[in-house]
Amino acid sequence: MAVVAAQQFLLFSEPIWKTNITRPCLPSHSTILVRSRKKIQFSLISCPSSQTPEADTQTAESCVNLGLDLFSKGRVKDALAQFETALSLNPNPVEAQAALYNKACCHAYRGEGKKAADCLRTALKEYNLKFGTILNDPDLASFRALPEFKELQEEARLGGEDIGYSFRRDLKLISEVQAPFRGIRRFFYVALTAAAGISLFLTVPRLLRAINGGDGAPDLLDTAGNAGINIGGIVVLVALFFWDNKKEEEQLAQISRDETLSRLPLRLSTNRIVELVQLRDTVRPVILAGKKETVSLAMQRAERFRTELVRRGVLLVPVTWGEGRETKIEKKGFGLQPKAAEALPSIGEDFEKRAQSITAKSKLKSEIRFKAEAVSPAEWEQWIRDQQKAEGVSVGEAVYIILRLDGRVRRSGKGMPDWQQIVKELPPMEAFLSKLER
Repeated sequence: MAVVAAQQFLLFSEPIWKTNITRPCLPSHSTILVRSRKKIQFSLISCPSSQTPEADTQTAESCVNLGLDLFSKGRVKDALAQFETALSLNPNPVEAQAALYNKACCHAYRGEGKKAADCLRTALKEYNLKFGTILNDPDLASFRALPEFKELQEEARLGGEDIGYSFRRDLKLISEVQAPFRGIRRFFYVALTAAAGISLFLTVPRLLRAINGGDGAPDLLDTAGNAGINIGGIVVLVALFFWDNKKEEEQLAQISRDETLSRLPLRLSTNRIVELVQLRDTVRPVILAGKKETVSLAMQRAERFRTELVRRGVLLVPVTWGEGRETKIEKKGFGLQPKAAEALPSIGEDFEKRAQSITAKSKLKSEIRFKAEAVSPAEWEQWIRDQQKAEGVSVGEAVYIILRLDGRVRRSGKGMPDWQQIVKELPPMEAFLSKLER
């Protein structure tokens, strides 16, 4: 079954973890637990078998393997029972994480969003599941389009005892890179507030003496003025501190949305499916979302400027409201089957290595044309609606979103874009300004 580097559009794109835990051969068919960037599964490895009474003993490990095998045969209900059995057999933390995660994928396959979210929440809190796993797994594509995923993602962003702090910690690392002086500002807010507080504490008795009057009493106006300055300073500094906190939360929410965006899949003109992150530095995606007739009209108008738009690296991504059909990939197990993996080479685990070669990059560029198809439209539509809410735009309105070469949102607007204006606005790919954008 399918699983952060502070670069937008590349958020968490490097392997988060890759651990192989190998166990000695057991008397019967034993297993090796393999956890990869995109999958959590047990892969069967045959070892010389000796017939012993323990050969038929159920273990958490064997139940997970059996569950995966059952799922590969389409017996989802029986697979679910095996994962539940594995959790009842006192599994070690790694086995428990695998059982919970694969159980969640079963629930997602059956359309049981709440049950899937509960399993993932437990795995995140108690067994150190990385949230990037949930974001990357194609088997959870249908779950990511549900409200339960949005709720889970928001919980993970905020952090807490119910879900753990790992995802929020990763987001804060990226946030600190984007706003490196926030910590310094907060230090001065706290330090200056403390200084003003101490000064106010010492001024209050003097103010009381000034009010009471008498010999040796300080001047009332001067003392009241000092107290007022201290109170005003405290109010301003505390307000700035909370304003900075609010801005940080907004930034974390945007980073989280950008991470979700970077993992959305596209089908290129050559039928290759890639994640948006893999096109970083190569194209400027322009997302067109709205009713079918609105999007179609915008695409037709774009054809008049096709040559100039291509020179500027524009890749059109049409998303039609309500078009929630999913890519029809036969699912007979968790993750892609070998043939499917060959058809989708860009999602393979070795893509990062192959993409480093000039040949692979050139091939990918040659496959990019003027238009790409949004795979899993429900996920795209959910991301666009979240972006609309964040920007204060009425959900469901026709909008366009222009991305930079580095994957961040350049600008967005209501309705459909003015292509002539976009041609004037965007520099050609070979221009110096485009190099700065990467």
